[in-house]
Amino acid sequence: MEKATPLREIFAKNLRENRRKCGFSQEKLAEKAGISTQYLAMMEIARKFPTADVLERIAAVMSINVYELFIIDHSPREELELLRQDIVNEMKKTFLDIIEKVINDK
Repeated sequence: MEKATPLREIFAKNLRENRRKCGFSQEKLAEKAGISTQYLAMMEIARKFPTADVLERIAAVMSINVYELFIIDHSPREELELLRQDIVNEMKKTFLDIIEKVINDK
């Protein structure tokens, strides 16, 4: 089963990527969002997590929706691997259920 990525890490990665796509330095985004550069830098390395108000201001400055800062983006290869893992897990569960039923019917 896939190890869950901590929310702070997902947010940090998406914040950094979206900031760069917008062409903002940390200083410029921090200034426009009304936060310190140090606070923004700490968010980008997953050491700090913003309040809802700060989230909304950051998203507004970058002209994105807040939820976009929490999207897990998988490559097609990763998606296929996740699908394969789901199928294998379902097959294991089905086989165990069948074996248990056979054993209990004896």
